[in-house]
Amino acid sequence: MDEREGDPPAAVRAQVMRPDNLLGVSSDRGREGVPVEHVTGPPPGPAPAAAVGSFDAAGFIQELKAKLTGNVAGFSIGLNQNGATIGKATQNWAKYPMDGTEPWTLDTRMNVASLSKIVTAIAMTKLLGEAGISPGTPIIGYLPAYWVKGPNVEYITFAHLLAHTSGLAFEATSDQMDFTWMKEQIAIGTTNLGVYQYRNLNYGLCRILLATVNGNVPLSLLVWPTKSSPVTPAEFNDNAWDSSTISAYASYVASEVFAPSGVIGPGFISDAGDALAYNFPVTKGFDFGDQTLVTGYYMSVNEVLAVMGTFRRGGAIVSSAQAQLMLDNGFGINQPPVKTSLGYYYVKFGGLQQNPDFEVQSLAFFLPLNMELVILINSPVAQGDAALYPWVQSAYTKHIVLVAAPDASASPA
Repeated sequence: MDEREGDPPAAVRAQVMRPDNLLGVSSDRGREGVPVEHVTGPPPGPAPAAAVGSFDAAGFIQELKAKLTGNVAGFSIGLNQNGATIGKATQNWAKYPMDGTEPWTLDTRMNVASLSKIVTAIAMTKLLGEAGISPGTPIIGYLPAYWVKGPNVEYITFAHLLAHTSGLAFEATSDQMDFTWMKEQIAIGTTNLGVYQYRNLNYGLCRILLATVNGNVPLSLLVWPTKSSPVTPAEFNDNAWDSSTISAYASYVASEVFAPSGVIGPGFISDAGDALAYNFPVTKGFDFGDQTLVTGYYMSVNEVLAVMGTFRRGGAIVSSAQAQLMLDNGFGINQPPVKTSLGYYYVKFGGLQQNPDFEVQSLAFFLPLNMELVILINSPVAQGDAALYPWVQSAYTKHIVLVAAPDASASPA
């Protein structure tokens, strides 16, 4: 598509590639520094049936609430089983009185940071499956035609992006995912293909690829400047691609991921009732504002849980087999899965910081026994953020209720 006449669309003219509100904001770094157990042996799947058991949901939620109380500005916790709430806890303010007074509920939205990657991975799993494209397919045939492709880009696959093994921006001091940065890194290429390193641009590229795979944006799209928009051709093409792919991504997610989950309304811009980020102890709040350029969603605990449950079991987005394969491949989550006596669980961490006092944190767990857990917190943790995951992991393990499996060798009575 080559548009060379007339004034450009308003969205293209208005696009700002690196707005002020994204400067100084840093995101989570994936599993680095987080003490998770590495799985060895058989591939992930149900745990061996050496024991059977249940889970003490009430005790688990009570312990989490006790751990977080007095150590964070506020929180919302939801635990679902087969799509129904079996445990919940909220405390303190999503917005403290000096900022507008909004209490935490399970329906309070917050910027969920890298939990948005779960949404992106689900969308890509669905789209690739429908298009008959294997995750092992190279991405080069779906990148903008006008981009320069650096060394080894022709070998990067969708799976490399979704599992953070593309090697792009390897050991870079920045973990950006804006359009300009992604274009620059594709031009640089990689010499570390297949090596794990968590990079936000992997999922930013998925946003662009979703639009091209789905046919929303042709690979040859070129939009040239006019007298009313005196910018260089390169800048104008970047603006056009950025706005077009974001729009296509948001539309696909709304119709193919959110709608089947019964979720309506999450977006990239904060609303008046959304949680603010706080320091701790609390003095004032910070609004992360418009996160459109990094496709960062504002969602509630209930909304994230609905998407997770529908994706995993509902069959309205993908089949349960496709969902399990996505999790086993480590797409959209933090690898590796963690083995418990009830089965494996899969976890995703999220977080945004501003300079670095103001923070939001999010955790999502796909748990055994058809359970999902989501935790939203709008501040740092008093004991240090590294304490958060061990608290959850310890509380979960402690509240597994085991029953010894029947002895198959025993004689019947």
